[in-house]
Amino acid sequence: MAIGFSFLTEAILHYAMFGKTRDMTSAYVSGISAGILVRSPFFWPFALCAAISIASKYVLRYKGRHIWNPTNFGIVILLIIASDSAAVLSIQWGSNMWAMLLIWLVGLATLWKIKRFHITFVYIASFLIFGYIRSLYTGHSWVAEIAPMTGPMYQLFVLFMMTDPKTTVSTRNGRMLVAFLIAALEMVMRLNEFVYAPFYALFIIGPIALVVEDYLNERKKKREGENISAQTVVST
Repeated sequence: MAIGFSFLTEAILHYAMFGKTRDMTSAYVSGISAGILVRSPFFWPFALCAAISIASKYVLRYKGRHIWNPTNFGIVILLIIASDSAAVLSIQWGSNMWAMLLIWLVGLATLWKIKRFHITFVYIASFLIFGYIRSLYTGHSWVAEIAPMTGPMYQLFVLFMMTDPKTTVSTRNGRMLVAFLIAALEMVMRLNEFVYAPFYALFIIGPIALVVEDYLNERKKKREGENISAQTVVST
């Protein structure tokens, strides 16, 4: 259901905006992610999440590009407008180590290919440190605070969602800073009892980081242009 609606939305919107068809790789990734992450006794939340995820790429654009990870956007909006009918996958995989091992192997191979392992590493390291800070504040054990990291929601989040090449900043240091800030905001949200804190943190920090990077790049180009003009005047 999720993959089907993802394909349908992608085909309709891409043809409507650009007058041609496109490959469905991105639609497949968004569709299968929505199908895995969404939990509901109904069918429509899966279709709605997939449709919102794909539509966000075409409707919410900044200077010709989408700035939200599509599935992250779709899930957050679904949680906001239909929280009584849908939730996010949390513990359904149980303690089956083989399922988790397969996810980690596929995820790590993907990160190696797209050169985004440093994002996952910084986020996990930050999560462990902030988990200790939370344990001091709440009085819970550190192990209890970091336990969510072993769940399927976090595995899909750290391996596939926050490492999306099209919605991460261009520099390595910038990506590591963004991963740290996402973990920091997540800590604040967890202390305020936001159940799906990582999704909300990425939803807020991710687009802001891209806009700030674009602003800084424009300022840098403007300064370089002014310096070249000044040197030309002096030479003349």
